[in-house]
Amino acid sequence: MKSTVSISEGQNSFPALIKAAETGAVVTVTRHDTPVACVMSYERMAAVAETLEIMSNPAAARAIAEHRAGKAKFGRLDDIPE
Repeated sequence: MKSTVSISEGQNSFPALIKAAETGAVVTVTRHDTPVACVMSYERMAAVAETLEIMSNPAAARAIAEHRAGKAKFGRLDDIPE
């Protein structure tokens, strides 16, 4: 399947559109050559939503930046008080 389809193309090939999304493709749907929607698998959308949630958390963003800079400290789970 193409990575971009018009609304009418998408309507005419809906099962193939869903199959493409299930196999990992992201298909952009256009109206008059303007993107209006994307079709992707539930798993991919859940991953996008989770990433956005993590990146919107300032503490998580700092921790990721520290890890990338080699400044993160790791410990054992047993060392965390209950």
